[in-house]
Amino acid sequence: MSSLMTDSAEKSSDKKGPSEKEKGASTGTLTSSQESQVKPSREDRGDMVRSSSHTTSNKAQILAMPQFGLRDNLIRCELLKSEELYTYTEDFSFFLGTYNVNGQTPKESLRPWLSCTANPPDMYCVGFQELDLSKEAFFFNDTPKELEWTKAVAEALHPDAKYAFVKLVRLVGIMLIFYIKKDHAQFISEVEAESVGTGIMGRMGNKGAVAVRFRFHNSDICVVNSHLAAHIEEYERRNQDYKDICSRLQFRQLDPTQPPLTIMKHDVIVWIGDLNYRITELDVSTVKELISKKDFETLHAYDQLKRQIDEEAVFVGFVEGPIDFQPTYKYDTGTDKWDTSEKCRVPAWCDRILWRGKNIVQHQYQSHMTLKTSDHKPVSSLLVIGIKKVNAEAYKKTFEEIVRKIDKLENECIPSVTLSKREFHFEDVKYMQHQSATLSLSNDGQVPCQFEFIQKPNEPTYCKPWLTANPPKGFIAQDGSVDIELEVFVNRSTAPGLNCGREPMEDILVLHLERGKDYFISVTGNYLPSCYGSSIRSLCQLREPIQDMPQKVLRQMEENSQKDDETTTEKPLDIPKELWMMVDHLFRNALNQEDIFQQPGLRIEFAEIRDCLDTGIPDSLPGSNHSAAEALLLFLDALPEPVVPYSFYQQCLESCSSASQCEKVISMLPQCHKNVFNYLAAFLREMLKNSASNRLDVNILATIFASLLLKSPTKQDLAEKRRTQEFFQHFLTQGSS
Repeated sequence: MSSLMTDSAEKSSDKKGPSEKEKGASTGTLTSSQESQVKPSREDRGDMVRSSSHTTSNKAQILAMPQFGLRDNLIRCELLKSEELYTYTEDFSFFLGTYNVNGQTPKESLRPWLSCTANPPDMYCVGFQELDLSKEAFFFNDTPKELEWTKAVAEALHPDAKYAFVKLVRLVGIMLIFYIKKDHAQFISEVEAESVGTGIMGRMGNKGAVAVRFRFHNSDICVVNSHLAAHIEEYERRNQDYKDICSRLQFRQLDPTQPPLTIMKHDVIVWIGDLNYRITELDVSTVKELISKKDFETLHAYDQLKRQIDEEAVFVGFVEGPIDFQPTYKYDTGTDKWDTSEKCRVPAWCDRILWRGKNIVQHQYQSHMTLKTSDHKPVSSLLVIGIKKVNAEAYKKTFEEIVRKIDKLENECIPSVTLSKREFHFEDVKYMQHQSATLSLSNDGQVPCQFEFIQKPNEPTYCKPWLTANPPKGFIAQDGSVDIELEVFVNRSTAPGLNCGREPMEDILVLHLERGKDYFISVTGNYLPSCYGSSIRSLCQLREPIQDMPQKVLRQMEENSQKDDETTTEKPLDIPKELWMMVDHLFRNALNQEDIFQQPGLRIEFAEIRDCLDTGIPDSLPGSNHSAAEALLLFLDALPEPVVPYSFYQQCLESCSSASQCEKVISMLPQCHKNVFNYLAAFLREMLKNSASNRLDVNILATIFASLLLKSPTKQDLAEKRRTQEFFQHFLTQGSS
């Protein structure tokens, strides 16, 4: 369910300073080599390898340069189609490494792992997971261990070559470091780093992925380092994490008019990390017996990742080499002994390396048993990849021929397309549930054409915020066609207007052809109202499920809820019944649930819980405790007016250091908001009484719930976040009223 919330906190540490979008992940670009064993501070970093820049030696760089006109895009498209005429491949070696370090500091040299190849590799992509397990790293993304492990990596690179540091990206404990041989540095460009959290609500970065993409000569390459959901039974959650990472992790392009690049839009993709897939259906003694016989082939048949790939549930099109090493998890730290703790984990190949693309050969795939710092063993792979390089003379000849051909076509014909449909209707749209339909465009003209959805007069974007067209612009070769996905998705920002019918679900898209005419496409839908995105006051007026109420009544209730007076014909409920159902379910079933409010649920179970709350069927909540907990958090996040209304936010900040002042502010809230606040605080105090089993503490709950109950009407800085947490902590300690 992580992709339900996409505003994950990310933070950049590039010299140019953090952007608002990037808070939560740190990235860096600098130059380093074997001569410099200690990585420079971020302030001292140079830029031998340039981020998002052109390399003058790359003769085919025109393919990625910003171009805006139809003629330029025609040339670019034709060049891409004719690429085999002016490119050839040359082999380069890529060292891939992944290591879950279990929050430890480096205690031994990493050379047995990073310098295990006879010849120095051309590139290093080294991934870590669980770099820091402290609460400070979890909540604020700061950790001294970044420098400790990057220093250990720099000191362990192959001694027979000099390397330039290209990029570092980190999201809490997930870190990826990228080095290249100095001799190759001039041929690398368009370096971008991104991250995405898949923890609770998609915000927490304890699970998720970091990635680096770059162009090397004429090949586009993406390297992903991920840490997926834990626990042997959670393979569906891991599958969901993988899909969320693929859909949400996007890189900006040099041309700002072009849509972002997804992971799959690269020539070569390498995916490393603690994927956390386990061995299933075998008990621990049978697994250890097969390992002792080195019968890895039999054991691999019970590997969850192999089974999920065979079923095409995840990693479609990816390849993993034969596994000829024993499982890399779980060992007693500092030893080669299997886990002797009370849990006695079944050994598993959690740590994996896969790839996708052409002209790739794996030369080695192994674990490194000599390293004993962690309860995991590091894994490495050496891939030899055929990289596309440009023949300058052949490129020049191809380019000139294409220009001559386009000159001939230009101005001869007006472009036109045929549309598969001009009216689309989406039936029974639900909160946070994707629906899509395909619009096919066929070029029936005599020339290639360029299309784009354009804004209508007095509207800020080409479509309503609940609708997107993917791609929103593009190019269609002569006699070619393109499929455009029209996607409908209602989130917390669009739900309030749709719930009460204030904003109808209808839009007109204007499809514009350059040098051609405009086409109009009608998009409508019927939205099923939801408690998600409805106000506390409105829900307190509802004694029946929201979908049993006529929209006219919902509209009237919403209008009444926005008035200051609370006079109604019928006494309102003390709290929304939907909130009571979720909290009561958790109180009865989840007081002792380990990692409650920290481990995400499943998207399919959230959908069942939402439907139950909105329809009253069934009469008890379905799904796991984790799904119910996340459904509660999502409910609070979707409130149009938070539990502590925006008008009280500043008073909360000013009162945060005094428990009595905090209680005074809450006593002044509108009655239904005050009831909800006190009800939630009392419930969370009960959860804390069971902290020995559920592993919650005041800091965790204050961090998670303060961000939902006390929202700033404007952008919130870190100091404000800490003050809201301090405010809410007063209500979590024993004895608070």
